[in-house]
Amino acid sequence: MTSNELRAKFLEFFQSKGHTIVPSSSLVPGNDPTLLFTNAGMVQFKDVFTGQDKRPYTRATSSQKCVRAGGKHNDLENVGYTARHHTFFEMLGNFSFGDYFKKDAIAYAWEFITSKDWLGIDKGRLLVTVYQEDDEAFGIWRDEVGVPADRIVRIGDNKGARYASDNFWAMGDTGPCGPCTEIFYDHDPDGSKGIWGGPPGSPEEDGDRWIEIWNVVFMQFERSADGAMAPLPAPSVDTGMGLERIAALLQGYNDNYRTDTFAHLIGAVARLAGQAPYANASQKVIADHIRATSFLITDGVLPSNEGRGYVLRRIMRRAIRHGYKLGLNDTFFYKLVAPLAEIMGGAYPELNDKRELLEKTIRTEEESFAVTLDKGMKLLDEAIGKLTDKTIPGDVVFKLYDTYGFPFDLTADIARERGLTLDEAGYEREMEAQRNRARAASSFKAAGTLVYEGDDTCFIGYDGLNGDGKVVALYRDGQSVEALAAGESGVVVLDNTPFYAESGGQVGDRGTLSAGDARFEVGDTLKIKGSVFGHHGTLKAGALKLGDTVKAEVTDSLRRATMRNHSATHLLHRALRDVLGTHVAQKGSLVDETRTRFDFSHNAALTADEIAEIEDRVNRAVLANVPVSAQVMKYDDAIKAGAMALFGEKYGDEVRVLAMGRGENNFSTELCGGTHVSRTGDIGLFKIVSEGGVAAGIRRVEAITGENVLSYLRQTEARLKRVGELVRGGVDDVESKVEQLLERGKQLDKDIAALKGKLAASAGSDLAGQAQEINGVKLLATTLDGVAGNDLRTLMDQLKNKLGSGIVLLGTATGDKVSLIAGVTADLTAKVKAGELVNFVAQQVGGKGGGRPDMAQAGGSQPAALPAAIASVPAWVEAKLQ
Repeated sequence: MTSNELRAKFLEFFQSKGHTIVPSSSLVPGNDPTLLFTNAGMVQFKDVFTGQDKRPYTRATSSQKCVRAGGKHNDLENVGYTARHHTFFEMLGNFSFGDYFKKDAIAYAWEFITSKDWLGIDKGRLLVTVYQEDDEAFGIWRDEVGVPADRIVRIGDNKGARYASDNFWAMGDTGPCGPCTEIFYDHDPDGSKGIWGGPPGSPEEDGDRWIEIWNVVFMQFERSADGAMAPLPAPSVDTGMGLERIAALLQGYNDNYRTDTFAHLIGAVARLAGQAPYANASQKVIADHIRATSFLITDGVLPSNEGRGYVLRRIMRRAIRHGYKLGLNDTFFYKLVAPLAEIMGGAYPELNDKRELLEKTIRTEEESFAVTLDKGMKLLDEAIGKLTDKTIPGDVVFKLYDTYGFPFDLTADIARERGLTLDEAGYEREMEAQRNRARAASSFKAAGTLVYEGDDTCFIGYDGLNGDGKVVALYRDGQSVEALAAGESGVVVLDNTPFYAESGGQVGDRGTLSAGDARFEVGDTLKIKGSVFGHHGTLKAGALKLGDTVKAEVTDSLRRATMRNHSATHLLHRALRDVLGTHVAQKGSLVDETRTRFDFSHNAALTADEIAEIEDRVNRAVLANVPVSAQVMKYDDAIKAGAMALFGEKYGDEVRVLAMGRGENNFSTELCGGTHVSRTGDIGLFKIVSEGGVAAGIRRVEAITGENVLSYLRQTEARLKRVGELVRGGVDDVESKVEQLLERGKQLDKDIAALKGKLAASAGSDLAGQAQEINGVKLLATTLDGVAGNDLRTLMDQLKNKLGSGIVLLGTATGDKVSLIAGVTADLTAKVKAGELVNFVAQQVGGKGGGRPDMAQAGGSQPAALPAAIASVPAWVEAKLQ
């Protein structure tokens, strides 16, 4: 059974059991700052398990893309050297949200694994584990499924604390948790294959003989901060089975890298390297890493020096390094995109759709890494040159790896070649410190700081900017209260509100809530959790208490300006893709009443012509004045209809689809819950005011609309008029006047340089007379004032000519910079070299330098040390002349 067939069969089975097939979510968790990457099938359902989100189904099944290469779950260093570690893998899962529980979950797992209609795995080669105290699960396995008691292993608290067990799962230090049961497969029941290892719970459990193939988590408790366990009102189920692991079993292997997917990729690597498949572990590393690399890029991650982009860069560079070990010294990694698309493009069409982007991004990184290797080699050589023994310090190795992307194994290889060793213990200490920082950043925390248990807020702000609402919750200093008094700041929750809560890049509304003599000024509107809106502000007058009915009024001018900018953002997104290419994907946005800020993936700065074309496209859509309409529909139907889902957003099964125009005049269709204009003409006018880079492969555009464009044009016109006055011209001829001034400035610079040269020549005549004699050799070592670094060379040549035979060292300071130059006439370079002399002085002023024996330059950063450094030259020269 192929991997693709297995994936389809799993989803088919659970669909037949009433489960809704849910597509894999992005590898970048939507609206979840606690995770670096999606690392398990349950991640996209986290808010459902914690009660912050509700779905129209209570049973779900998925094949989820996962990456474990950073934070708490990091398998990167093991990849390629074990049978089952991967950076990218697929997790087959089935989930129950308060529907079925232990009995059905266990029955489904056993049926799918053992039934001849599905996988048909031999029951005699299976063993199950349960949590030591979970008598219920033990009884189901033994009495209802029929697994012999001696094939059921109880696993207790084996990790040093209460509930710290291989068979007890927790989402975090607090929150939903519960026991789990696992199914293991015996790869060598009669010992004929010689696979070492014992069953779970035994001293040999880490071997390769018994392999976990299924894990069912029973989330039945809520753990509080004090460790107390309270039963959940609606226990849930979270199941996971690794696709690669079960595929290996069904295809007769005990090694995931032998499955059909990996065999195809490893074959491609072997052909590029001119080797037989599986001849080297590096082939496995590269095959694994092309999967993680490609899927991360298709989900919007690009290589960079921080965050997710940094992890991607590490994965890519590790693969490239292993390519070098195979003799692949030219760019090769990008060539594996095609075979990956061949084997996985059917299940993941984005591999074909974004193939050009994938290949270009990967090849660019390969080319840049060649430069990194060169730089790393120089830094390593410098570090080795400073060694006092035969060991390269751990902090140096870590810095090369962490800061410059220089692989540890490459440092180790070079060390071996030069008869050196690495301080691996020191390196590991640095690595562990980094891991601890990553763990601290990845702990799960529930969203929001206010405790609220009521119904969701009904948003009525699509149709108007005011309306009545009932106060259903009040907060002061983060605590729930019955009332607010005049002068107090707090948060007000209404059952109905026209105020938009910050989401999808659009800022929250401002305005007022009033009831009788009470007046609450809203400074911001934010979501407390899910769809519960909190109005943050201050009660300016009167009193406000629970149950009051208030009149909610959004500040009209602010909302309308924000809507213009938000609608323009949709048109901008479409124009960027039309002009630059479909690889453009949103990387973030901020929309308020002043402007729109839009971040997107693109590898080059926009040209003036591209910016003009983008502006023209948006403004044509504005002038078309087409209607802007919204409708709620199924997510799958919306995507099929061509609606664009935005990066980093998390969508439910029903979504709001915003369309600007229809048919041939459709300028944009996106999933969006924000507020917008009624017709594109309401935007007025669109103007890009800035464009620049914010990270590797990420560009940012800022733009304005409506009255803000008019204000911008007036300010620009006023500045242009002022420039005209300064250059004694008008607006019409200001360009030519400025060009004349620039030309005049260039000529003055040339004249000044010529005068400086003459002054230097004159100074040279005077300076030559200041030379002293040391052992019969003329030496001039002095500091100069008012001589630019560029003029030192001219002066040096003149002084050497004046002296005929001699040594010269000149230094000058400008601000916090020191410039040095040394010259030695040809008859003396055998004894004194200019490069050594200038470096001797440079080291005393916080710098370094070098050059030819007859001429050398250097710089420094400590001007105060220059006089003493110059004064030390005669003694240094005397020592050289002896």
